[in-house]
Amino acid sequence: MPVLVENDAAWANALAAGLPSGTQVVASIDQLDNWLAKKEDEYAVVLGPNTDLNQAVELAERLRYDHPTTGIVLLRHELSAGVFQIAMSAGIPAVVAANDVDGMAAAVERSKITWEAIRGPADSSGERSGKVITVFSPKGGVGKTTVAVNLAVALSGTGAARVCLVDLDLAFGDVAITLQLIPEHTIAEAVDAEEHLDFGFLETLLTRHENCSILAAPTHPEGKDRISPALVRRVLRVLRRHFDYIIVDTSPAFDDQVLHAFDETDECILVATLDVPTVKNMKVAIETLDGLDLVSGHRHLLLNRADDEVGLSPANVETLLKMPVATALPTALAVANATNHGRPIVLSRPDHPVSKALIRLAMTLGSDSKDGKKSGKAEGTPIDSEHKRRVFGRRRK
Repeated sequence: MPVLVENDAAWANALAAGLPSGTQVVASIDQLDNWLAKKEDEYAVVLGPNTDLNQAVELAERLRYDHPTTGIVLLRHELSAGVFQIAMSAGIPAVVAANDVDGMAAAVERSKITWEAIRGPADSSGERSGKVITVFSPKGGVGKTTVAVNLAVALSGTGAARVCLVDLDLAFGDVAITLQLIPEHTIAEAVDAEEHLDFGFLETLLTRHENCSILAAPTHPEGKDRISPALVRRVLRVLRRHFDYIIVDTSPAFDDQVLHAFDETDECILVATLDVPTVKNMKVAIETLDGLDLVSGHRHLLLNRADDEVGLSPANVETLLKMPVATALPTALAVANATNHGRPIVLSRPDHPVSKALIRLAMTLGSDSKDGKKSGKAEGTPIDSEHKRRVFGRRRK
C-alpha cells in the first residue's frame, strides 16, 4: 500500500481520495519513519505538497538504502526546472503537480508495478490478521456511533495502524454523516459479489476519511434486507486481512447480521448510560451474550454521560451488571459540538477528558495486537463457531 505524508488536513483528504483505500496518512516524515520501521509491504511514499523539499531529499537518500523497492512520488504546488533537478539528483522518480490527482495515481501505480516486478505481488508475502472491535448497545441514543467513530480515529491517529470503520446499523446508520462524508458506495453494493468477494472489489466500496476508511451503511432502510448474515461475515474476514483494526458500529438489536458480526469479533465495547431502562436492557444483552457464548472475556463496559447527579453511579451499574466499568465518559457539550462539525472530538480537542478516556481505551484494545497476538484467540482467526452455541440454527459456510 502507499503512504501519504501531508500535515494539512484538507490536502490530506483531497489527495487520499485519489489513492487506494487503505492508504496510510501520516503528518510528518518522523511518523513516516516510524511506520516504515514496522511495515515491509509499502510500495510507494507520496510526499504531499507541503512537505519541506530538503526533508524530501533526505528521506530519498535514506529510502535508497533502507527501502530500495519503495517508490517516491513528490507533489509540489509549483513545478520548476529547479525542483525537477533537485528531485532527479536525489533519485526521486516522480514529481507531480499538487492538483494533478490522476498524475499522482498513475505514478503510484507505476511504483506498484516496479515493486511487484522485484518482490512479487503486493501483500503476497503475508496477510494481516486485523482485530475486529464491535461497538454495541441494546438501546439507541446512548452515543454508540460517536464512540465507534472516535475509537476508529484514535486507533489510526498515531499513524501506526490502518483502520476500517464498518457501519452495520444497516437501516439507519449514521457513521458517514457523523464524519460529514457523502459516500459514493455502500455495503449494499457487495450483495451481488457475495460468493466471490475479494478485497480488490471491496476496497472500491470504501470511503476515505483523513484517518481511516469507511464502509458505509445502505442509503435507504430497505437495503438492510438484501444484506445476508453470510455477507457480513465475508466482509469482516476480507477486511481483517488488509487492516490492522476493523471497528464495527452495530444496530441496537440482536438481528442476525449483528449476531454474525459477533461471531467474527475479537473485542466488544458495550455502551450504556446511567438510566434505568438502558441498564435493564444492557443486563438482558449481557445475559444473551452469555447464553450464546459470544465474546466471553473480551467485553468492555463503557458508560457514556456518566454523571452522578442522575441518581445512578458507575458503582451501582457494576453491581447490577456484575461487570466492571472499563471507561466512563462525562457529559460534555464539546462532544456534540465536535460531532455537529464533522470533526470527532479526539481530533478537534485531543486534550479534552472525553478524548483522553477514549484514547486510553484505544491503547488498551490495541496493546496486544502489535506483537501479532490476539486477546486469547488464535492469531488471525475468530473463535471457532463449532465451540459456540448456534444462533437461530446459523451455520458457517
